[in-house]
Amino acid sequence: MLPWKRMLRPLAALLLTATVVIVPTATATATAATEAAAPTSGWNNYSCKPSTAHPRPVVLVHGTFANSVDNWLGLAPYLVNRGYCVYSLDYGQLPGVPLFNGLGPIDKSAEQLQVFVDKVLAATGSTKADLVGHSQGGMMPRYYLKFLGGAAKVNALVGIAPDNHGTTLSGLTNLLPYFPGAEDLLSTATPALADQIAGSAFLTKLNAGGDTVAGVHYTVIATKYDEVVTPYRSQFLTGSDVHNVLLQDLCAVDLSEHAAIGLLDRIAFHEVANALDPAHATETTCLSVLG
Repeated sequence: MLPWKRMLRPLAALLLTATVVIVPTATATATAATEAAAPTSGWNNYSCKPSTAHPRPVVLVHGTFANSVDNWLGLAPYLVNRGYCVYSLDYGQLPGVPLFNGLGPIDKSAEQLQVFVDKVLAATGSTKADLVGHSQGGMMPRYYLKFLGGAAKVNALVGIAPDNHGTTLSGLTNLLPYFPGAEDLLSTATPALADQIAGSAFLTKLNAGGDTVAGVHYTVIATKYDEVVTPYRSQFLTGSDVHNVLLQDLCAVDLSEHAAIGLLDRIAFHEVANALDPAHATETTCLSVLG
């Protein structure tokens, strides 16, 4: 084996490990600091009744390693302040792993979403909900829509940096075959990570026969600086009722990457609001950060 290839293997292992370890550490910091504020944050209020202006509840679906609180500290209040009934769930829990969710098999996570949407619809008296998800949370609902009857209960799906066709992690996932047993370990320890690799059996099933299902409005909001879901254009969907948005086409100086676009980017939030209420959509520009 060439010397550079011998060096590449431990480097790739280090970077893959960093992806798994650093993200939860950052998430833990945000969660520990903010969990106490969640009850007064204005969302997950089951007495909320959708208004005539916003007749459908909004269900927020967090990403990998995140949870129903930390992923939505920016977007949930943004939508509540605009008159929406907003709800978020935890899904994809692994035994003995607190706070960090979205790690279990994605098809099983979609079943949890199915139960949660039914709960929200029953509480609000609505016939349909709108879904907004970040990363895995923007892709996983597509399984619910396609295989679990969700299309009859969902009006729109808005994906923020969703890994609709998987990720290569800038090519790192292509190096997994160099590590004997690595793929099996990933599938066993964190099934959702294995499911999200481009070309996985899960994604092959999800995308077979087309990206979308009839009756649901799809919006994808991506950033060209995404370092997690790569290549970023793999996030986009193809279908007759799809609106694909690149953040930098709206504001060229927006530097948000994978985490920031879902956590704090008000330009992205403005596009979410437009997708939820297209009849009253307004132009999204760099000045949307002031809205």
